Amino acid sequence: MEIKEFIRGSGVLLSIASLPSPYGIGTLGREAYEFVDLLVDLKQKYWQVLPVGPTGYGDSPYQPISGCAGNIYFIDLDRLVDEGLLERSEILEYNWGTDKSEVDYEKIYYGRRSILQKAFERFDTNAQDFRKFKEKHSEWLGDYALFMALKTDNLDKKWTEWPDEYKNLQPVALANYRKQNYNSISFWEFCQFKFFEQWYKLREYANSKGIRIIGDIAFLMGFDSVDVWAQRQNYLICANDKPKCVAAAVPDKYSDKVQVWGNPIYDWNNMAKDDFAWWRMRIRVNKELFDIVRINHFAGMVKIYTVPYDKKKAATSGKWIKGPGKKLINAIKEELDGDLAMVDDYTSAGLLPGVKKLLNKTGWIGTKVLMFAFDGDPTNEHLPHNYTDNHVAAYIGTHDNETIVGSFRDKTEYELAYLYEYLNIDRKAQIPNALIRLLYQSTADVAIVQMQDILELGSEARMNYPSTVGKNWRWRLTEEEALLDENKRAWIRNLAAVYRR
Repeated sequence: MEIKEFIRGSGVLLSIASLPSPYGIGTLGREAYEFVDLLVDLKQKYWQVLPVGPTGYGDSPYQPISGCAGNIYFIDLDRLVDEGLLERSEILEYNWGTDKSEVDYEKIYYGRRSILQKAFERFDTNAQDFRKFKEKHSEWLGDYALFMALKTDNLDKKWTEWPDEYKNLQPVALANYRKQNYNSISFWEFCQFKFFEQWYKLREYANSKGIRIIGDIAFLMGFDSVDVWAQRQNYLICANDKPKCVAAAVPDKYSDKVQVWGNPIYDWNNMAKDDFAWWRMRIRVNKELFDIVRINHFAGMVKIYTVPYDKKKAATSGKWIKGPGKKLINAIKEELDGDLAMVDDYTSAGLLPGVKKLLNKTGWIGTKVLMFAFDGDPTNEHLPHNYTDNHVAAYIGTHDNETIVGSFRDKTEYELAYLYEYLNIDRKAQIPNALIRLLYQSTADVAIVQMQDILELGSEARMNYPSTVGKNWRWRLTEEEALLDENKRAWIRNLAAVYRR
């Protein structure tokens, strides 16, 4: 098996949702292609996106409804106009939100389904490409489409609140439902067909320009997902359909409190019985979407912190559950078949010493984050002078971090003394560019900067505040910001050349 190697280079972290668009949220349309062109102009090699799966309550891409499906919000409506499936006037009938710098998920939620339904009504479901797509993705597509049709019919309630015959997957009831609701189920299959069709074209364009797409994969699933509903045996679920426990995180660099994520926990023993068939399927699908697969929360492979489903006990009754370790790693590596993988392995070495050991056995590359580096300790592993080799992906910050400007805005000069000395600067205004330069000159094979930090935006552009619900995942790049002024462009191009990025 030939294992590919990472090319030394730099890239930008930007969610598809954050692209400019006249329709309320970023899509796989013109603006995505223009962003690829921007990356080329900046002499970049990588575009990292957040998970592209469909989202549920809270809009988090890390609480997906499906481990394989794509987010229908990202389907480019203008392309459907070009294909004769929509009229432009029909799209303009909807209010997609008025703030170009923020996603209004409530408006998107109701409007996207309605406009895509109109496109579906004009679509030929007997088209050969559509039939081939359904056959190719039959492992997951049928269950997903059935789940979404049922969820729609049940007013988008959680599957635990559906009628018993559907909640409990009674074969006769589901068979009758499929017959009676063939068109509703076909609609959801159509949406996935269009998402994948448009994604393939975008990836092909990016690759033709020398840009590799890094795709983040959420380690855990949302509870109200097709995967939990259809394959409950793969999760620690009680007889009353409530999780035995849910995922959480001990206080860390992101939060000084226990973070209750709420995702159900995998039943690793049961998953091992079929050699992690669900994980294998998921990796195969994501290989089609991305040039490089990035596995979120790699520490969960070793063990994961959990709390009771009862919220009253959650803050005080946590415990660790052992992960699948090398067994799952081997299954994923077989499916990758030499393709590249990255992981987010940042965790307390004292708390989870096995994470680094397991990562070293995989051959995959781990992650360093400069925003974790400047605590005044010169031995901090995130400081570039402590990188032991070039086999690493280095970030200034991730989707969970404050932006550079927001992070340092309220720091005192005393608190910034070590940072100033390390970067050889003397004032706050110099920090963003100095950190980008430091990242580029590091030995890390891959250097990734959030678009918000290239633009030197403040807290208003933060993507996620861990442990909160309501205002996350909303930031959008405006058309004016996407142009990026020529001085900034020239500076980044120069950095990429100077540091062989």
